Amino acid sequence: MAAEAAARLRMSPGARKIALIVHLVCSVGWIGAVVAYLGLDVFAVYGRDTQTMYAATIAMELLIIWVIVPLALASLITGLIMSLGTPWGLLRHYWVLISFVLTIFATTVLLLHVSDVSAMAGATGGMPTAPGVTEHHSSATGQNGSGRGDFLHAGVGLFVLLVITTLNVYKPRGMTPYGWRLRR
Repeated sequence: MAAEAAARLRMSPGARKIALIVHLVCSVGWIGAVVAYLGLDVFAVYGRDTQTMYAATIAMELLIIWVIVPLALASLITGLIMSLGTPWGLLRHYWVLISFVLTIFATTVLLLHVSDVSAMAGATGGMPTAPGVTEHHSSATGQNGSGRGDFLHAGVGLFVLLVITTLNVYKPRGMTPYGWRLRR
């Protein structure tokens, strides 16, 4: 009965290709946006003047809200559609299940972290009073003035996204118990 329901959810080859293209664009875009975010973080922490540091921090907020979060959510949704509409299934193969769980984890951490980035951008307080000032203000040197910026979140996030990508490229063998039951 479950196999019949799963068969009805299968996409046509054309629909599957379109869904795959959308999923790949969203997923690769998410990775690229995180790399851009890391680049801005370098300038927010190690910039030579406060204007550059403030601008990078504000750009980080815009990037996370308007690019990274939408791409993460789109990647999660299109991944779910791909798993449910293709023979791979969501619960049949460990690599699909692990990829989905890691995507949910990365998206959840991202959504919880948006407020921290907005607070960091808000702490910059606008443009510096004297253009070209080279002193580093604690509000522009990362969260809580630590000087670390946002490297940890973005770096671990990028690593998780690369693990997901690797799983999806190599598709290691291994079926879940549910997958074995369906196969029989």
